[in-house]
Amino acid sequence: MILRLWPVVLALGLIVSPLRAQPNEIRKSVARINNTMQEGNYRVPWLPGQLGGGSGTGWVVSADRILTNAHVVSNARFLTVEKEDDPKKYIATVEHIAHDCDLAILKVQDPAFFKNTKPLALGGIPELESTVSVFGYPIGGERLSVTQGVVSRIDFRTYTHSVLDSHLTIQIDAAINPGNSGGPVLQEGNVVGVAFQGFSGDVAQNVGYMIPTPVIRHFLKDIEDGHYDRYMDLSIGIANTQNPAMRKGLGLGDDDRGVMVSSVQSAGVCGGKLEVGDVLLSIDGHDIASDGMVELEGERVLMSEVAERKFLGDSVKLGVLRNKKPLDVTIKFDHAWPYLMQANAYDTQPTYILFGGLLFQPLSRNLLGAYRFQNDRISYFYDNFVTKEIYKEHPEVIVLSEILPDPINTYLSEFHDGIVDEINDHKIRTLKDAADAFAEKPEFYVIKFIGYARPLVLERSAVEAARERIRKRYNVLAEQNLSETEATSASR
Repeated sequence: MILRLWPVVLALGLIVSPLRAQPNEIRKSVARINNTMQEGNYRVPWLPGQLGGGSGTGWVVSADRILTNAHVVSNARFLTVEKEDDPKKYIATVEHIAHDCDLAILKVQDPAFFKNTKPLALGGIPELESTVSVFGYPIGGERLSVTQGVVSRIDFRTYTHSVLDSHLTIQIDAAINPGNSGGPVLQEGNVVGVAFQGFSGDVAQNVGYMIPTPVIRHFLKDIEDGHYDRYMDLSIGIANTQNPAMRKGLGLGDDDRGVMVSSVQSAGVCGGKLEVGDVLLSIDGHDIASDGMVELEGERVLMSEVAERKFLGDSVKLGVLRNKKPLDVTIKFDHAWPYLMQANAYDTQPTYILFGGLLFQPLSRNLLGAYRFQNDRISYFYDNFVTKEIYKEHPEVIVLSEILPDPINTYLSEFHDGIVDEINDHKIRTLKDAADAFAEKPEFYVIKFIGYARPLVLERSAVEAARERIRKRYNVLAEQNLSETEATSASR
């Protein structure tokens, strides 16, 4: 994990060696990763963000690639890797990165790094109460550290890197500290997980989490075609059917099967295929219990785990009870969930438009982290973006995030934090819509905000006269950026 305080829970092909690694082979195949990073500047988006740095751990996953956590190498400007008993710092680049499951593949420029290393083979899911060993470079140490712990829980949990995604995790009581992230967790010479997050000591003692091998294998399989497609998702909500009266009303028996569909997102793969009130009885032949769990490989896991193991283009078959009549529904995963506004964003530059000293930006978790908006409507749009399907009318929620004081925008502070609805009668659904409206040449620009009684009005001649004055006063390098250019493109 990148070095930071923890107040809360913080491929080129598959493994080529099926043999268990010996202790000395493991040590030679574990790397310390140093990241010089630069995050996007959401307060002043035309200027670069502050430089920072940190370190983590990685391990040799194939003959010439290293696997680590995405959060270890996010926003990278310059990466180096080191290995034990070798003083050289080797330059590396990010080849594949998956922010939704917090994994990444690195390519090392000098192939000499892999001399005397051996790819570590993947094992299975370790049993509860079994012992595992965690390899890494915690707290930025110069020497490899090895700690041991016991597997205490196998469960779905939020991956804090994106905040939006939840996947299978394994809880262990080994010490996992900043710098351990990306390091292999081994049992009997095989990798059974990747250390990636934990609690600070004032929240819980000796509680750490690792990414298990089903998630690692899914990532490695996904990138075999040279592109990462992201995890697939059913994009539905479910409600348990444990209440006897509810089960009777839905036409269910006493077999403790089935969950009710409580919501279906129209932008998801189930839109138009499932309906609210449907009862899901099975998924790909696995019976769904009344609490939403299925038995998979000897473990009880959430039914979403079956969907999680699918890839773009795959299908899943659902046994459904609709209006008390059985039917089969096939869902094809033809796209990933498209709206990621509520997730942390990395490796991108902020998008924005500066017009007449008014800064317009799409609402996002990153933007909320940069500003403390006082408009309750922003909180409502953000919190309910998916559940209320706000994305249907506003694929991007465009906010007037800042006003750079100038005579042209005097007395306009009441519109600060406002959500743009229309510009000259053009509905604004995306930032590009706003750019297109501002590119026109009317005498006045009339900007309407949601919930505001009067519009904001700018005179075109005054805007044009103020452009250079505002650019020079606030050192504006570019008046707009409409594409999320990858911040790490130069390092890849």
